[in-house]
Amino acid sequence: MKITDIFNSGTGPFPSIEIVPPMKGISKTELLEDIRQFMEFRPRFINVTCHRDEVEYEQRPDGSFLRRMVRRRVSETAVCGAIQSEFKVEVVPHLICGGATAEQIGFQLQDFKFMGISNVLALRGDCLTGERRFTPVPGGFSHANELVEAIHGFEKENGCEGFFCIGVGGYPEKHFEAANIEDDITCLKRKVDAGADYIITQMFFDNEVFYRFRDRCRKAGITVPLVPGLKPLSTTRQVQLLPEAFSIDIPRSLTSDIESHRDDKDAVYKIGTQWCMAQCRDLLANGVPAVHFYTMGKGSNVIEVLRECFGRDGGAERP
Repeated sequence: MKITDIFNSGTGPFPSIEIVPPMKGISKTELLEDIRQFMEFRPRFINVTCHRDEVEYEQRPDGSFLRRMVRRRVSETAVCGAIQSEFKVEVVPHLICGGATAEQIGFQLQDFKFMGISNVLALRGDCLTGERRFTPVPGGFSHANELVEAIHGFEKENGCEGFFCIGVGGYPEKHFEAANIEDDITCLKRKVDAGADYIITQMFFDNEVFYRFRDRCRKAGITVPLVPGLKPLSTTRQVQLLPEAFSIDIPRSLTSDIESHRDDKDAVYKIGTQWCMAQCRDLLANGVPAVHFYTMGKGSNVIEVLRECFGRDGGAERP
């Protein structure tokens, strides 16, 4: 089932989750057991992130260096296959521009189609470590709107037009490379005009930021479903790490509360979880079609939010 069909099913707001493929060495059984804990809440789809292969340089005896490609995580395709075989839930692999040529992306789409995966999230992807600006590989794509166009081009070339449902990312606080939020909304509309079907946002911790972003999107003529993304804080260190990694703001009231309890790990965990619960309840009360949760490899606090806001069957608890 396409994600847009789920939106149009009339069942009301629902949860979805995002997982990170495990490091190599983790078994399929361990992966599935980690995911199983979410199934009682009936997430309507599971996003599976994609990570670029890394580059390492190994010094040879003659002093020269050998360039080696290293893959530290299981591929998103393998993870999607494992989830499909175990659970009755839609999978949404991330498809990124970074590190791939147009031909390689076409090969990935062939695999997805063969596996019956009709939903993808099209993203530009992050820079390589040490890069100041994103640089596509020769024959690759520079922006997500080009990737969306390429997916539709693949459908046309392979006689499967309409097969893929394409999500894209949105940034309520603007992408860190954008000059201003208005320019970022223009870039987002370019992705939608290229054929994107829905938007999932970057995490945020102030719902007013999301509501302003939603209003700007609608004013710009972006009418596709807009899904907010949430991540409950769980440690004091995340107050520093998340803004650095994702260029987001954390409200002063939240950081002050965490700082005043910084020596009590359980208290910090509870503060972050309750803040996310309050965000989720408010978003549901303000008409969002779904709420997307970033697990980032740790799901216990997300499960608490799901239990509080959606109940065991994944239906939203109305305020």
